[in-house]
Amino acid sequence: MIASASPHGKGPAGTGRPPLGKGPSPITEGPQQQAQVDPLAALRAPDDPPWDVYLTGTVFLDIIFTGLDSAPVRGTESWARGMGSSPGGVANMATALARLGLRTSLAAAFGDDHYGEYCWDALEQGEGIDLSQSRTVPGWHSPVTVSMAYEGERTMVSHGHEPPPADPAPACPPFARAAVASLVPGARAPWIAQVAAKGTRVFADVGWDDTGAWDLAGLPDLKHCEAFLPNAAEAMRYTGADCPRQAARALTAYVPVAVVTLGADGAYAVDRRTGETAEVPAIAVEALDPTGAGDVFVAGFVAGSLAGWPLADRLAFAGLTAALSVQEFGGSLSAPGWAEIAAWWRRVQSVPGQDPAALRRYAFLAGLLPEAEVEPWPRRRAVPTIGFGGSA
Repeated sequence: MIASASPHGKGPAGTGRPPLGKGPSPITEGPQQQAQVDPLAALRAPDDPPWDVYLTGTVFLDIIFTGLDSAPVRGTESWARGMGSSPGGVANMATALARLGLRTSLAAAFGDDHYGEYCWDALEQGEGIDLSQSRTVPGWHSPVTVSMAYEGERTMVSHGHEPPPADPAPACPPFARAAVASLVPGARAPWIAQVAAKGTRVFADVGWDDTGAWDLAGLPDLKHCEAFLPNAAEAMRYTGADCPRQAARALTAYVPVAVVTLGADGAYAVDRRTGETAEVPAIAVEALDPTGAGDVFVAGFVAGSLAGWPLADRLAFAGLTAALSVQEFGGSLSAPGWAEIAAWWRRVQSVPGQDPAALRRYAFLAGLLPEAEVEPWPRRRAVPTIGFGGSA
């Protein structure tokens, strides 16, 4: 086991695999003049699509209460020791992708209130996310989620309304290497078929099926997807399998790559095209707030997939990024960048008595990170009150 899993020295991790032997990746400058690793540097060409990843969805203003000792009790008042505010909803995924060096384009509606203005600026100016496909809707207020983090879990209450249809309706989404979609049981999203027809690789997750049908025929857009990333409960309900690994194998009849997250046990994946299977244990960490961790996992898997890494390395990287994210409060702004990843890799190698096999599991990072040290920078984190610059 790896004795320390975070840049701050928390938690164990991993099992082993030989290193890939890739050379260092170039460093670019992000929107806040931050050293950034471009995981696709070796693959870029003049005729590339303008964006690495396209996604669309609802942006929430997240208000996170932290430092609660237990769940709130009905009829009582609970005081939180801390709080933070940050963009949420689809912003969690967009920020995670951008912080991993992927050129990210987001189509979303923003309220014309102060919350909407804050979310827009945080994503466009703070994270370098392209919002040319997004719009501000006059007279529409921003959706809001209040999240209470305690005992490594969170409880959320949300409020919002559907934005009015765009007038005129937006054209087909821009061409991108990949798109991330959240499938809705019983519903079809025409944009998924549109981008897939252009050659965009679609990665999809799914929400809980409140209808109780759990019928894969109710996910018509799955046939346009390259990868499907449900959790274990969802995968088993959709396939009727007795265990999540059987469920993952069954899902490859519908989609080329099936990834099933196993919670504290890590993740399991099958690639029908290459015949690869992989299982990587979770990294044990002190989870302060799991908000957005699933989105960060998907973002890490997308980054590794676009870079052409082996399946096991993609799973390990996705799990690592998710583990780092839960050690910060908030959703989108808890996503790690390459500085945090580099700091974690340096730390785990410096702890005496490490399991060599566990270190080899993450040895591919040595080929990704530049030879020169990536200096940590003050990451944008969830702030207690919008307009303040400090952290919660």
